[in-house]
Amino acid sequence: MKLPPLNPRYALLDQPFHQPIPTTPLPEVELLHVSSALADELGFDADTLNSSEFRELMAGNRPWPDYASRASVYSGHQFGVYVPQLGDGRALMIAEIADAQGRRMELQLKGAGLTPYSRHADGRAVLRSSIREYLCSEAMHALGIPTTRALSLVGSPQPVYRERVETAAVVCRVAPSFVRFGHFEFFYHTGQHEALPKLADHVIAEQFPDLADRPDRYVLWLIEVVERTARLIAQWQAVGFCHGVMNTDNMSVLGLTLDYGPFGFLDAFDFNHICNHSDEQGRYAYGMQPEIAQWNLSRLLQACFPLLSDNDDEALDIARNIYDKYAPAYGNAARRRWADKLGFAEVREGDDAIINELLSIMHRSKSDFTLTFRRLALIKSAGEQPAAGVREHIMDIAAFDAWVPKYRARLLAENSVDAERAARMNAVNPLYVLRNHLAQTAIEKAERGSMEELDRLAQVLSAPYTEQPGMEAYAAEPPAHLRHIEVSCSS
Repeated sequence: MKLPPLNPRYALLDQPFHQPIPTTPLPEVELLHVSSALADELGFDADTLNSSEFRELMAGNRPWPDYASRASVYSGHQFGVYVPQLGDGRALMIAEIADAQGRRMELQLKGAGLTPYSRHADGRAVLRSSIREYLCSEAMHALGIPTTRALSLVGSPQPVYRERVETAAVVCRVAPSFVRFGHFEFFYHTGQHEALPKLADHVIAEQFPDLADRPDRYVLWLIEVVERTARLIAQWQAVGFCHGVMNTDNMSVLGLTLDYGPFGFLDAFDFNHICNHSDEQGRYAYGMQPEIAQWNLSRLLQACFPLLSDNDDEALDIARNIYDKYAPAYGNAARRRWADKLGFAEVREGDDAIINELLSIMHRSKSDFTLTFRRLALIKSAGEQPAAGVREHIMDIAAFDAWVPKYRARLLAENSVDAERAARMNAVNPLYVLRNHLAQTAIEKAERGSMEELDRLAQVLSAPYTEQPGMEAYAAEPPAHLRHIEVSCSS
């Protein structure tokens, strides 16, 4: 077995940032799936992937050579309420490696057993939630959205109790760093302010090296975090992705999509859609995500006051200036994303009205989010013909018919060429996303012992913008009886 070389950096921080904790072995483990694309990027060869040693590593049944697995501590605001201590309750970093391009990557097993931060939980993950995270991590990457990745999925017959008795599973998650807003919150609110520059300098040195020697590096780094977060949320909104639990401990300082729990992609468009049935107040509804991200950034900025100035009033002023960069960054990114989805070559004044009018029509009609935008490429910029291929899927036909001439006029204003525009639109409007009913089918078959549907779905989602003959069912709207699948934090 040939493993990528170690490149430990986070481990050098030592306590109080994390503790060495061994993984807890599982019985009768089976390697259910591997992301071959990610395995190639990380430098794993075929012999290693097919070895029993690799399976045992990915299950947490043996340690990575010369590396002690570790769990990190953090806190966070959960549903707006500060929780003083959270941490890696069922995740353990098992290695820090150099990938095939020499980039540093962290490998983390989710579901590998108890840690000091498990908070009376069992430290395990179940097959159901693990399949969802495994599939969506790689699906989001294929969509071009910054995300943690998923290398492998391992299953075991060991029983685990959630809403019902299920079987255990482990996902190997991969990212350049798993540091969250909540890491900084923990050291700020516990008064361990001396830890903040150590952690920030680690993140900057590893992920923002051009800032490392700057005296104003903390300000510039936080501006980058704000702007990356803004761009990420604009991407979520543009593909209809709902995170479900945007707590500050689930927010990455690298602007990555982090922690796939009760997530979902919009089917019938509803601006107020709530994908997490535990979110009774709708705090993390689809339409709230941009605002919540900004609120979460305010908590990170507060936690970084000691990095900005020794004077609280001065730190507050600096933080406000950084905070104020979110709105324009999000606005610019969102306008560009929506303009791309409608095939506009450039962003122009008046585009917001055209986009918002379409979204209002879709909201009233409960139109399928993914397919409506995909079908817009069929509209011709010239002529008086009805928008065939789109119109018949809209309930509010009168409003849509009134909107189409405005859309056509906007296209003609920039001399849009239909074929070129359609190609651009199909490159940003996916045909395939991980709809809940598709994930559920793969889960149910996997629970019965067949991984064929999981493999097929993973293959389809690896090319979300390309029409794949014979895979029409994966692009279709969910059947009526599967349109209201609910997901929870254990999902």
